Amino acid sequence: MKRHIIATLIIGLVVGGLILTLHVNGWLVRPEQALTDLLSGEGTVRRLLAVVQYSIVFAAAIGTVSLTLSSTRRGRMSFIMAILLVELAGVAWVCSLYKLQFQPLPAMAAVVLGYLGALGFVRFEAYLEERRSRPPKIEAGPTPRPAPISVVPDKPAPLPVVAPQPVAAPVVEKPRARARRGDTFSDSGARICEVTAIVCDLANKHDLAEECEPAVFAEITERFIAHAIQALRAEGAYIESAGGEGVVAIFGFPEADKQHAEKATRKAMALTQSFAEANKGSKSDALRSAGVHAGVSSGSMIMAPLKNNGQRNMLAAGEPVELARRFCIANRFYGSRVLLGPRTFELASKILVARPIDFLSGVDVRERHEIYEPVALALNASREIITRRDAFWNGVVLYREKRWAEAYSQFQNARGPEGEEDRPLQLYLRRLEPLALQLTNTPLDQ
Repeated sequence: MKRHIIATLIIGLVVGGLILTLHVNGWLVRPEQALTDLLSGEGTVRRLLAVVQYSIVFAAAIGTVSLTLSSTRRGRMSFIMAILLVELAGVAWVCSLYKLQFQPLPAMAAVVLGYLGALGFVRFEAYLEERRSRPPKIEAGPTPRPAPISVVPDKPAPLPVVAPQPVAAPVVEKPRARARRGDTFSDSGARICEVTAIVCDLANKHDLAEECEPAVFAEITERFIAHAIQALRAEGAYIESAGGEGVVAIFGFPEADKQHAEKATRKAMALTQSFAEANKGSKSDALRSAGVHAGVSSGSMIMAPLKNNGQRNMLAAGEPVELARRFCIANRFYGSRVLLGPRTFELASKILVARPIDFLSGVDVRERHEIYEPVALALNASREIITRRDAFWNGVVLYREKRWAEAYSQFQNARGPEGEEDRPLQLYLRRLEPLALQLTNTPLDQ
């Protein structure tokens, strides 16, 4: 509000000063005289004082700018401006009836220029907002793209090359009120931040709850929460909540950090391993078998301090936490440990070797988000890991195109060493085995 008042005064004074300069230098004499003769006619004996005339000009300019900036429907303001111009002409005609000459042209010009100046300010402000909220450009990652698909066995002709790009269904964006990153709302301290949210939880907590005594399950949960909080805080994360439904951490708050997605992804991958390693020497079989799942999502969130019964808390509201929780739960179905949302994958892709897994519905059922599983950090990825990732990526592309036999062949090429467990790969192979077998047994002449 304060910013608009200042803008109103500046634009109004500039417009009024411009018209005053044109009037003093005689640029408006001819059109002004013509309009005055048309409205006033003959017999006018007195002229309005110059001070009053110029005061009306400045008042018209500032009033027009203020009305335009405060309106939410600026496109319809042109109709109101037209009425105001007619009213100024009517005032000049009424003044002429009382033998008083009022020159309406400067005031009418102030209305028009004030309206155009306010619209220009709004467009310029929107342009600056768009520049500030534009995501940073992502450089090409060091990970090479998959090579062309090799010839499927028992096929006479080679397969076409499949580009290793995720076949992303169009994501339907919900219309949301745009707010500038870092804006504060009144004096509450609330602001919008670009962050990355992690939701991590025990991977098999429902099985543990059924198999273990309540005291044992509570001890395992307590150890997991303490381990996760310590590990995440060590990386500078803000712990939004921690309890029986998991730990929610936010990277990029309270201090802004351009690498929030990279740090969050790296820490989520490390956390799934560090908790297992910390419990290797435990005497409890349940604790040794306990794993960690994590979901990671990036985007804008509203952060605001709150007071609850005299205690200070922090409000963290936004889609990233909800999506991260969905991704965390989805690990149970796909057999993965960490799943990333599309925005996190885009921001952190240059440090990762990752593969597409599937599409999940968003908070709005009309939305679909492609989820990715990080396989390894780019610096630690061997040629074998990259080759297997490429084969898996090609398999997912072919699977979505319903080319079952070719997809099955690529997923076979994505297998690791004997005995290595790759549950997402096994899930796709189980889906494809009956389809590939059916195609194999189907006669070619049918």
